[in-house]
Amino acid sequence: MDLEITPKAIAKIKELVSGEPETPKILGIRISVVGGGCSGFSYEMKFATKEPSDIDKIFELDGVKICVDQASLIYLKGTKIDYLETLAGAGFKFENPNVKSTCGCGESFSL
Repeated sequence: MDLEITPKAIAKIKELVSGEPETPKILGIRISVVGGGCSGFSYEMKFATKEPSDIDKIFELDGVKICVDQASLIYLKGTKIDYLETLAGAGFKFENPNVKSTCGCGESFSL
């Protein structure tokens, strides 16, 4: 697999998916790299409510479908996604070996 998603992150995704109403039906999670932010790129995670297209790569981990478009997959190769809870906050953490630099707030990156 081109990305690693920790068991803690999968558990949180399952919790989020199960807590959402069934309309529209959630098929899984979509992970992508989008242009924007002060360093050029940022990560986006959202509920997948449409069937994947032919250019999507589908991973299934512990019953959770993860959809990633082919363009994003190039930038995410080797990335580890974890879920952290600290006193300062909680959220998904991306450890991407392809990143050359990040912005001061840590929300965007450059390759």
